[in-house]
Amino acid sequence: MKKTAKKVTKRAATPAAKSAETPTGKPTETPPETPTGKKAAPAAKKTTAGKKAAPAKKAAPSESAAEKSAPAKKAAVTRKVKPADVVLPADTAVKADAAGKKAASVKKIAVRPPGGESPTALVRRARRINRELAEVYPYAHPELDFENPFQLLVATVLSAQTTDLRVNQTTPALFARYPTPEDLAAADPEEVEQILRPCGFFRAKTRSVIGLSKSLVENFGGEVPGRLEDLVTLPGVGRKTAFVVLGNAYGRPGITVDTHFQRLVRRWKWTDETDPDKIEADVGALFPKSEWTDLSHHVIWHGRRICHARKPACGACPIAPLCPAYGEGETDPEKARKLLKYEKGGFPGQRLNPPQAYLDAGGKPAPPLGAA
Repeated sequence: MKKTAKKVTKRAATPAAKSAETPTGKPTETPPETPTGKKAAPAAKKTTAGKKAAPAKKAAPSESAAEKSAPAKKAAVTRKVKPADVVLPADTAVKADAAGKKAASVKKIAVRPPGGESPTALVRRARRINRELAEVYPYAHPELDFENPFQLLVATVLSAQTTDLRVNQTTPALFARYPTPEDLAAADPEEVEQILRPCGFFRAKTRSVIGLSKSLVENFGGEVPGRLEDLVTLPGVGRKTAFVVLGNAYGRPGITVDTHFQRLVRRWKWTDETDPDKIEADVGALFPKSEWTDLSHHVIWHGRRICHARKPACGACPIAPLCPAYGEGETDPEKARKLLKYEKGGFPGQRLNPPQAYLDAGGKPAPPLGAA
């Protein structure tokens, strides 16, 4: 009898986890005691499992309470991550949410303005580019020679599908022969075609300039109207031509969306539109109306001199840090400088009679037609 009692006492002194793992699955008659003599088994189970004490036969023989509770903790984490998975670090997200997180990120970028900028950031960057270009081209001006609104209107119509330089070399003979709308309206088309031949598409352009001259005489008293809605009724005159005339002959703001303007504003992520009217609307929303005409000059000048269509001179570009398309062209500064055109490359400009400010800045007038 003494030997049996000694064994019972020894078993009672083992930890609570040991008594719960008896092979027979029967509960012990007396739970282990703490040094104060109180029963400790129920309290120990509450702190480890967080549940009400259960009979020993329901406990797994090879799992601890902490290991049993692990799946429950993992499920809780999964439920918590799902609503806010786009803001949690990747290392805290569960694998089940990876695909959903990627889809949410793509969707969020798709609704942002072009370039992934906020509307405010886009406006600030666009206006800074314009300020930088204004410092580079303080003498920017329309690169068509003209002395009055009629000459500017005709020259702008002729500039389609050719360079301003070629137009400037052609119009002196045209205006010397037909100085007014009345004269050009009564002109012999074959004679006009011979004068306009160097501009290309000379037959279509002859019909346009004679047609618009007749319309000016018949509908506007021989005067070029100063309203957009009137200008676009003239043959061969669209919004681009109308804004050139309004902005440079009448001082009324307008955006000139030519091929250079379209190319650059898309490179700069000001818009992703391809339709000229939509480009005009998108870009116009980024700037005060009072800046539209000068903005057009700055962008067009930069497109002709540095940001070329086929090989932009990125390494010589003054706004390279602000350009999302940097690297599309030559980035080596020395090689890029060899790509510069007009006065930036030391060559003559496009006007035979440029403004004095341009000449004061070191610009050179273009040579007349046929000059060596």
